[in-house]
Amino acid sequence: MRTDSPPTLETADCDKLLDYLRYNSHTANKMRKAVRNYAMGLLMLDAGLRVGELVSLRVSDLYFNRKPVRNVIIKPDMTKNKVEHSIPVSELLSAALVVFFDVWWLNNETPEREFAFTNVSTDRSITTRQVERIIRAAGWKALGRPVHPHVLRHTFASRLMRITNSSTVQEMLGHKYLASTQVYCHPNEDDKRQAIVLASHPESPAQHSHQETASPAEPPKPAHPGSVPASPSGPPPATRW
Repeated sequence: MRTDSPPTLETADCDKLLDYLRYNSHTANKMRKAVRNYAMGLLMLDAGLRVGELVSLRVSDLYFNRKPVRNVIIKPDMTKNKVEHSIPVSELLSAALVVFFDVWWLNNETPEREFAFTNVSTDRSITTRQVERIIRAAGWKALGRPVHPHVLRHTFASRLMRITNSSTVQEMLGHKYLASTQVYCHPNEDDKRQAIVLASHPESPAQHSHQETASPAEPPKPAHPGSVPASPSGPPPATRW
């Protein structure tokens, strides 16, 4: 059985990667791509989607009455193991989806059956290989190393394991077996660093913060350093969970 921890990104690296995806635009065409790429990155990092699930999404999977859904439902025919699962949409992802709709789908009267993520020039569904290239290139530019999209899913799962139980994480990842989820119990560098802080200052505010986040009823809400780009509908800035 696998005992090593899957590769994940630290919080600061997540922010750098997302900021690069969001702001890497100097022309109208590149801005349109940046809006799409940022939404794709968040769906993997804040909802834990696999690349194959991401490229299978239809507009109707992300919007209801032209507004972002509260839960993304991954249907059995979209997954590699045929397990349907539902993931609540974070505030940051919801705000990004508002911008994405305004830029890509606002002028389309009936976009529901269209693939959500398409190429700018051909309007064909983006491929898994293209998503891998986009995230890998963003990793090189933002972090100085390549990043595979599945690392974003690993990061999502590892974050969840710190604040809730493995059964809940299993449901949101769409794992058929709990053993597949339990690999995320292993600590990453963020966990180790936090442990050292708590050990060095046991009565510090960080200790109380750690005790509070141990309760599933009060999950932590770290702030994201940037705001979502402005859109015609003007969504309010959101914070990362």
